[in-house]
Amino acid sequence: MAQPDVLFDYTGHLPECPTWSEAEQALYWADILEYEIHRYDIRSGEHQVLQFPEEVGCFSLREKGGFIVALRSAIWLSDSRGLLVRKICDNPSNPQLARFNDGGTDRDGRFYAGTFWGPGDYNGALLVRIDNKLKPKVIQCDIHGANGLAFSADKKWMYTSDTPNGVIYRTPLDEQGEPGKREPFRHFRAGEGIPDGAAIDEEGCYWSAMFDGWRVARFSPEGQQLEEYRLPVRCPTMVCFGGPEMKTLFITTTRENMSAEEVRQYPLSGAIFTLPVAVAGMKKLPFIGG
Repeated sequence: MAQPDVLFDYTGHLPECPTWSEAEQALYWADILEYEIHRYDIRSGEHQVLQFPEEVGCFSLREKGGFIVALRSAIWLSDSRGLLVRKICDNPSNPQLARFNDGGTDRDGRFYAGTFWGPGDYNGALLVRIDNKLKPKVIQCDIHGANGLAFSADKKWMYTSDTPNGVIYRTPLDEQGEPGKREPFRHFRAGEGIPDGAAIDEEGCYWSAMFDGWRVARFSPEGQQLEEYRLPVRCPTMVCFGGPEMKTLFITTTRENMSAEEVRQYPLSGAIFTLPVAVAGMKKLPFIGG
């Protein structure tokens, strides 16, 4: 079985939202708590860091260049240097209590960003969508920590996870991409880890980073676990497919809230790993709009 390897000599605080650029053959990711978006050129090894004024919950590359980025207080368009050029909407949650978290694009190039309810006293987070005309719409609520966004190739299903509640959902989509009633896809027991960021492969299988579970797992379209890959760190945060044939799985991990002793014991916490896989992943579309 293939084993994960470190991408390069880097450890972050809370790396998330890995995003592959096929045109550039480069990997982008956010470090939420450091207010950063990173770019790593696979061929040259060049590593660039863009600084933002607030936590970068998630982002997508734009068809027109630059990014659409969900900061704590609002969703913005920015240029390729990280300069904010247009505010799309404010955070529809209370930004003092809920920052943006996981997000990405659907098969029509619309952008989705979910929030994470910091107090944890109830499911106060939500999922918002920015359409191709930059119109925002809240499409789901009753979430503690929005994660695991992915879309089936046939556009019929949206997958999400609620990490603190230990559940993956799937939601039917109509022909316009409007969501129906979400339904549980898989629940997780204590000790299995909890589902964080995710991606879908060409066979329709859902790959989930199992936070606090030391592993990445692959699930069939029916929710059955087919494979798992162990990691040398406790908390993977998200996965994405990339590489020349889309057969490399990139895995972000974190050292957030870890003691100095745990970081000494597991110094690769916060690193980015690569894993060769047999089935190619679905390509992420850029944000189309703006």
